[in-house]
Amino acid sequence: MAVEVITHGRVTWVNIEKPAPEDMQYLRQHYPFFHPLDLEDCLSRIERPKIDEYDDYLFIIMQFPVFDDARRVSRPSEVDMFIGAGYLVTVHDGNLWPIAKLFDGCQADEHLRQKHMGRGASHLLHDVVDRLVDYCFPILYKVDANIQEIEEDIFTEDVAGVVQEISWLRRDIIALQRIVKPQIAIVANLEHKDRPFIREELDVYFGDVLDHLYKAWDMLEDHRDVIEGLSDTANTLTTYRINEVMKILTIISVIMLPLTLLSGIYGMNIALPLANLPLSFLLILLLMAVIAGGMILYFRKRRWI
Repeated sequence: MAVEVITHGRVTWVNIEKPAPEDMQYLRQHYPFFHPLDLEDCLSRIERPKIDEYDDYLFIIMQFPVFDDARRVSRPSEVDMFIGAGYLVTVHDGNLWPIAKLFDGCQADEHLRQKHMGRGASHLLHDVVDRLVDYCFPILYKVDANIQEIEEDIFTEDVAGVVQEISWLRRDIIALQRIVKPQIAIVANLEHKDRPFIREELDVYFGDVLDHLYKAWDMLEDHRDVIEGLSDTANTLTTYRINEVMKILTIISVIMLPLTLLSGIYGMNIALPLANLPLSFLLILLLMAVIAGGMILYFRKRRWI
């Protein structure tokens, strides 16, 4: 089993990483009042964030981002929490290191146990949620750093690479927004609704966590606006460069058009002016050069080139 337990005073913290059916059996034995559907949800990794309220406990599902290096996108990692009078149960897949780090710290250090568990299970719940929310910000700062790199590279010649990076980053921002937004309603519920096993003075603390979530959401909104602007800029630059190439090709085609006509005429097997002169080939080449030079001068006068 993956069950680990810390008891300090009247508070018990049960932490389960990578839950298995036998872990749920442990919870059934020690907490027989847990609803069977909640225990089933702990084994599923695709549940939506929610709060289920019962007479004796709350069942909370939250999700936080974990960056997938292979797919280059943030994916949700779920944590399930049972909070009641004198106990907190956390169930997760092990990818959310703030929970594991806090649990290991409380397990090893008496001072940390007193700090996080000495004031009750509801304070411990706040500390866990607060650390998980703060854990989101390094990911958001990394997104900001990636945006700055794109801003520096957008005027380089590697347009295809910049467009690809913008596409990767835009997808990551959308994924982060999908993860962060539902957590706002969860923490707002914990802040505003009074419950007998969550102390009233924690309203202010959960309000602070909610402010951090709003800050994360605002950062994502700003990042989305910036990346949309960069995408528009990249599209504009691409269109401009294509137009420049097309302009040059068009000018070359227009210059070649009368030369092709002239060579086609003198390629006919009929008597033509200058055809019988000894220097006819050079004269025709000179005429072509004059025509091409005259057209280039005209284009430069009109500032087309």
